[in-house]
Amino acid sequence: NETKINQKTYRPWGNFENVINETHWQVKKLEIKPKESISLQKHNFRSENWVVVEGEAKVEINGVISLLKKNEGIFIPLGSKHRLSNPGETILKIIEVQTGSYLGEDDIIRFEDKYKRGNN
Repeated sequence: NETKINQKTYRPWGNFENVINETHWQVKKLEIKPKESISLQKHNFRSENWVVVEGEAKVEINGVISLLKKNEGIFIPLGSKHRLSNPGETILKIIEVQTGSYLGEDDIIRFEDKYKRGNN
């Protein structure tokens, strides 16, 4: 696995950093800018757990909206349509734990993306 640890990858919505990379699980730190969100997406090979460590998160999973505060978390099942948004005025920081048979960044099927990105 050639993934660099503790190197930030920048996206229009903020950035993420790989903290731990193992074969079938990994940990990332996500920073979502105020009023920004990731695309509405799903994964075919992984599930995710998100824990809020700073800020507030708006999470959509299969059309159901949840608001999470610091120290709260949520499970995103394999194959579910999901989106993470930052409704607040400060940076949202999330710890993401991914588990699955394949963890590549190309396992993203986007349904809606305000930054007009396609599927990879």
